[in-house]
Amino acid sequence: MTLAFDIDSAAKIDVTPEGSDYDIVRQVIEMLSLDYREQPSLDSIAARLNQSPTQVQKVFTRWAGLSPKAFLQAVTLDHAKRLLGDEGLPLLETALEVGLSGPGRLHDLFVTHEAMSPGEWKAKGEGLTLRYGFHTSPFGVALVMVTERGLAGLGFCDPGEESVCYADMAGRWPHARFIEDRTATEPMLTRIFDPARWQGSEPLRVVLIGTDFQIRVWQSLLTIPMGRAVTYSDIAKDIGQPTASRAVGAAVGRNPISFVVPCHRALGKSGALTGYHWGLTRKRAMLGWEAGKVG
Repeated sequence: MTLAFDIDSAAKIDVTPEGSDYDIVRQVIEMLSLDYREQPSLDSIAARLNQSPTQVQKVFTRWAGLSPKAFLQAVTLDHAKRLLGDEGLPLLETALEVGLSGPGRLHDLFVTHEAMSPGEWKAKGEGLTLRYGFHTSPFGVALVMVTERGLAGLGFCDPGEESVCYADMAGRWPHARFIEDRTATEPMLTRIFDPARWQGSEPLRVVLIGTDFQIRVWQSLLTIPMGRAVTYSDIAKDIGQPTASRAVGAAVGRNPISFVVPCHRALGKSGALTGYHWGLTRKRAMLGWEAGKVG
């Protein structure tokens, strides 16, 4: 089955021309998450990144909406243990306790449904042409895939991992025809990360290709407010299959349009921060950024 969605987001992304924002923020978040016992100073963080303290402060604050110091204060030893350790405190509850997130605001979703037959889905992309390109994004290197109907794929990787990322995404539609065409994918990437164009009057066209079960899971993901998170169990209940948490987790992991369809907002049992198809650090970055934006 294939459904086409028109989506309008309500967030803001900052991208530097040289595309270095994500790399800096990723490393800072990783340091603060893993080295919180040392309470690293801004100077020590900057030295480890071979950057000036002013540059680190400027980039992180612009991107996340709060300073490295404020982020570190929020992720104190006690709260970090409960967030990332074995206690399994729900991520949302932790964020609320440390003041990272206020009431989330819903995405304005403009949705139309266009379904292919099960037979067309079973063809695994036969007769389908996807154009793709790699681009710099706020979350690392982004692989964008488009069809004549709209955005069909969005994945992420670090520099040097492009071939692995492509094989992962292309393998989902083994019979499709793939054409590298950055000219075709660049406008879509710009549309995704341009806040001025996140309006209901200019909806983003998204084509989801998957089984009926996967489509229902991905539709549920689209209803999660920015700055919030839900568990696989919550999603299972939402789609009317409360005992299918494990299957929901598998479907979340197969979401072909990361970030736009916010699979990073899905958590494991009891709200534990579980793995993410494109890397747990990237998931932390997305959640931390969103918490800062709605706080």
